[in-house]
Amino acid sequence: MILFTKLFLAHLIGDFLLQSNAWVSDKEQKKAASKYLYLHVLVHFSVSMLLLWDLSFWKMVLLIAVSHYAVDLIKLYTTRLFENKSIPFFIDQIIHVLILYVCAYYVDLQAHTVAIFQNLDWNLITTIVFVSFPSAIIMGKLLEQMSHQLEMDHKSLPNAGKYIGIIERIFVIIFVVINHWEAIGLLITAKSVFRFNDLKESNSRKLTEYILIGTLISFGIAILSGLAYLHFTEN
Repeated sequence: MILFTKLFLAHLIGDFLLQSNAWVSDKEQKKAASKYLYLHVLVHFSVSMLLLWDLSFWKMVLLIAVSHYAVDLIKLYTTRLFENKSIPFFIDQIIHVLILYVCAYYVDLQAHTVAIFQNLDWNLITTIVFVSFPSAIIMGKLLEQMSHQLEMDHKSLPNAGKYIGIIERIFVIIFVVINHWEAIGLLITAKSVFRFNDLKESNSRKLTEYILIGTLISFGIAILSGLAYLHFTEN
């Protein structure tokens, strides 16, 4: 485990701490002709060797560096194919981490991977999935009639409310699981403070009631889901 952790730390340092925006821009413009692409790979190799502090790993680190070069190069030439530029970024990062995982556990890769899936908390995964988009859809259906009576603010970000709700419900699940109910109260308070100015400026009783009902339903779903998880885990 410590081998993968060190390799992952080296990746974080090389990709995010020791790579400036100027390097990224130069790579995007010049692609394979950019000197910073090769300097970036050299940084990854050097940081990895420094953290491992064992010359016997040089072949593995070299393989990681070469694969990093190949993956980055493919991303540079394929990013233009994506309308959403964040997609190739996340694909690139996932591939890098998978390569690190394979290199760190190549001796017993299959057994280790199987063990990870066998030890997953499927009850918790199911609970988190439920309070994400399924709960957002359920809430949309419950509040559909009310939302038609409101004048929508087109200045807000698209789907911002949905994602805020998903994030807050995941936080509530975490607080319920670790038995810190007081943190849920703080979360409700924080949301109320941020919403106060919007409600004050709108001066709309309907909007206030809509937000209050939505908040209570959202927190209620999350709390009940957390309690259900604890029940099924204990039994």
